[in-house]
Amino acid sequence: MKINTDGVLLAAVVTHSNPRFVLDIGTGTGVIALMLAQRFPEANVDAVEIDESAANAAVGNFARSSFSARTTAHFSAIEDYVTARKYDLIVSNPPYFVNDLKNPEVRKGIARHADAQFFESLLRKVSETLNDEGCFWVILPVKQAELLVQSATVFNLSLLRQIDICSDQSKPVIRQIICLSPLKGITKRETFYIYESEGVYTDAYRLLLKDFFLAF
Repeated sequence: MKINTDGVLLAAVVTHSNPRFVLDIGTGTGVIALMLAQRFPEANVDAVEIDESAANAAVGNFARSSFSARTTAHFSAIEDYVTARKYDLIVSNPPYFVNDLKNPEVRKGIARHADAQFFESLLRKVSETLNDEGCFWVILPVKQAELLVQSATVFNLSLLRQIDICSDQSKPVIRQIICLSPLKGITKRETFYIYESEGVYTDAYRLLLKDFFLAF
């Protein structure tokens, strides 16, 4: 799977004071996991991927990186992933077309489509592996993000932060980055714009990704 805007935005936006253990669910070829290893130099990052080819690519990417000692890829469905760790930070750029028409390319279909049961399994695994003060960050289209927030209450997870992502100030919200946690608090909401005008990135976008993109 190619590097996409959703993934890099998520990895650059997530906040945590100093996570020791990080879990990336659906890592693909490992881009988000590598960005988090770069951002949090004390963190050990586990990355889980259901697609064998992508998981193997993540293994290779981790091995060739300067973060090889702190990044581990696991070929597994998240519901089958077994760990004794409690994570400080969990992130996911998951499949998001719930009950929509399936992509005819099977591997892309796995990466982009999910049903309601998948999100329930995701939240259950997060609630089991997240520590009591941990945070779960995820990026989704608005409809799926709203459904996830509603379902999260069953697993005692509350919405602490919501970032509405827009292409530019004239466009509607296309994605939401949300932070769920066992902690309770007032939800902080904000809006983030990718483009200042057609083909011109906002200063905020450039600043957010300058440590990762050579072009910035």
